[in-house]
Amino acid sequence: MTVRQPTSEQRFAARESPPGLALMRQRWAGLLFLHWPVDPAGIAERLPPGLHVDTFEGSAWLGVVPFFMHRVRPVGMPPVPWLSWFMELNVRTYVHDADGNPGVWFFSLECNQPLAVAIARRFFHLPYQHAAMRSTKCGGHMQYRSRRETAGSLDADFVYQIPTSTQPAVPGSLEWFLVERYLLFSANPAGELFCGRVRHHPYQLTPARCTRWSTEPLRLDGFPEPTGPPASMLAAAPVDVKIFPLRRCMASPPQLACVGRETRSKGGEPEALIAGA
Repeated sequence: MTVRQPTSEQRFAARESPPGLALMRQRWAGLLFLHWPVDPAGIAERLPPGLHVDTFEGSAWLGVVPFFMHRVRPVGMPPVPWLSWFMELNVRTYVHDADGNPGVWFFSLECNQPLAVAIARRFFHLPYQHAAMRSTKCGGHMQYRSRRETAGSLDADFVYQIPTSTQPAVPGSLEWFLVERYLLFSANPAGELFCGRVRHHPYQLTPARCTRWSTEPLRLDGFPEPTGPPASMLAAAPVDVKIFPLRRCMASPPQLACVGRETRSKGGEPEALIAGA
C-alpha cells in the first residue's frame, strides 16, 4: 500500500467547511497547548492500522491540552446550564491516513461531565476518562487542575496567563502544524476507524506564559515523563466551533478513504463528535 504524506494543500483544505450540515455547536475557551517532541516509533506502535505518524522536522509530537467546553448543544437547541459547560483535558498526537489526510489521535480525554464521558465512550469511540476538575481565574491568570478518577492518579496542575494579544500561526511553522487540525480519528474495540470534521476560524495564538504545568496525564497514558519543559507552549483565544457527523473510514486498497456514510445511533440520527481542541 502506498502511503501519502500530507501536502500543504491538504492541510489548508482541512480548514474548509465539509459538505453536509453541522450537528452540534460549541465554544472552546481557555485553551493551553503544551507539546513535547518524541520518537515517531513510540507513537507508531500505539496507533491502529490505517493511521500513520505525522511528523514535523522528523519528530512526532505529544500534546497536553487543558481547556473549557462552553455552550455545547445540538444545532437549533439552546444550551442547558448544568450540561453544556464543562472542563476537558486531552493527550493527543498527530497522524494522517494513507491518503495523506492530516488529523488528531487522542490517547485520553479527561472530563468532569459524566454524561459527556458516557456518550463519547459509547457512540464516538473516544477514550474519555472521568476526572475531578476545578479552575480559578484571578488577575488574568488561570489555575486549572484535573485529577483522573483512576487508582494512583495525581493532580495535574496548570497555571497560565489568559491571552490578550494574539495572531494566527504562520503557515508551515511548528505552531501551524500543531494547532491547525480539523479532522480527528477514533477506533472502536474491533479496530474499525472513524473520522470526523470540525469547523472554526483559525486559532489566534500567543506564546503561553505558563508558570506551572504537569506531565501527569502523559504518565497515566503510559508515556515516559519528559524531563524538561514543553518545547512549545501556546495559548489561544476562544473559538466557536461547528461539529459535523462522525463517519466510518473504510479500507479500500490501495488506500484508505473516509467515505460519505454516516454512522447512526440506535435512534436513527447521525452521530456527532463532542471531542474538542
